[in-house]
Amino acid sequence: MLKVRASKIRGRISYLLCIVALLCSACGGSTSDNSASTLPTPAATVAAPTHLVSSGTLTVGTDPSYIPMEYVNTATNHFNGFDIDLATTLAQHMGLKVNIQRTGFDTLLDDLANKRFDIVLAAVTIDDARKAKFDFVPYFRAGESLLVPKGNPLNLKSTADLCGRRVGVQTGTVENQSLNTASVTCQQNGKPAIIQTVLQSQTDVIQLLVNRRVDATFQDSPVTDYYNKINPGQFEIGGSITNSVPYGIVIRKGDSNTLQAVQNAFQVIKRDGIYDKLFTKWGFSSQQKIS
Repeated sequence: MLKVRASKIRGRISYLLCIVALLCSACGGSTSDNSASTLPTPAATVAAPTHLVSSGTLTVGTDPSYIPMEYVNTATNHFNGFDIDLATTLAQHMGLKVNIQRTGFDTLLDDLANKRFDIVLAAVTIDDARKAKFDFVPYFRAGESLLVPKGNPLNLKSTADLCGRRVGVQTGTVENQSLNTASVTCQQNGKPAIIQTVLQSQTDVIQLLVNRRVDATFQDSPVTDYYNKINPGQFEIGGSITNSVPYGIVIRKGDSNTLQAVQNAFQVIKRDGIYDKLFTKWGFSSQQKIS
């Protein structure tokens, strides 16, 4: 993981996370990568998977560098975020504890295939290539969007405007793939390729824009919205959301037992209003809900 940091945004994020810690001290998460949650296990409302990595525990893989979906609360050293809350709630409805395991986004799915985790919850966009190898339970609708300096001096509103421009993106993401495709189109049209800086951590990608080492960053729309919101006067959103597609809870292909358990628990969470409460808590639009 690359660790480029700028003191200004680091201080602002640390302050925000401290506030979150005070407001949400009961958020799910682990104090270390290998420790299970100490939350009490409630009575199950759905049957748990029968083949777990660790008996009595739902082991969840994530990359906690994607605020506000998943991140490490520096005040408590616990994992926080929409996905972390959802993972904890899913486990509770299965009568299980939850163990959040961290790894880089580009290795998450391989680690799931190798049975390091039971599921992955990490803002993973569902696409055809991934569906060929894994099963999914859709839980959130997002898209792709650009984050640019305030005033958008280069008038960047879509990937078509990025030819010859410097763009930061996280490795292994759909946006990384989209930029590769857009860059080829640039060259086919006689324009210069997109100059990509591809990093392991989304937090580090944002630092590139803070330090003006790129002209824009390209990421999922909830992440763009978040960084724009916590940095008033510094950034703005370039253009509109494109390629609106769902995130999915990822399950090994053919693991019908775990797939059914996750689907059942998710339906209970929606039925009981918990899903709506998570959207309210994290400030997401109702348009991003899965019906």
